[in-house]
Amino acid sequence: MNRSNDKPLKEVFEQLLKVYNIKRKFDETSLVAAWPEMMGKAIANRTKTLYIRDRKLYVRVESSVIKNELMMIRQQIIDRMNERAGSVVIEEMVLL
Repeated sequence: MNRSNDKPLKEVFEQLLKVYNIKRKFDETSLVAAWPEMMGKAIANRTKTLYIRDRKLYVRVESSVIKNELMMIRQQIIDRMNERAGSVVIEEMVLL
């Protein structure tokens, strides 16, 4: 039975998130969870704090060397994370 108003579950879920205005929070949580996969074990293992607030990604790492490396590629990190989310979730990255 295929009805003309049937929609894929993913599409229905995305509409539901938008209606209840929680899509950005869902995207933020998904990106934080994906940090180890996106950045690799070496960086993920040295990340002490990671959260998103007001479109800013806050990252605390224990290594000053990694902190400097992340500073140099922060725009690429922002772009990759937004691409993964499919929308602009992060506009700035703050290294703590």
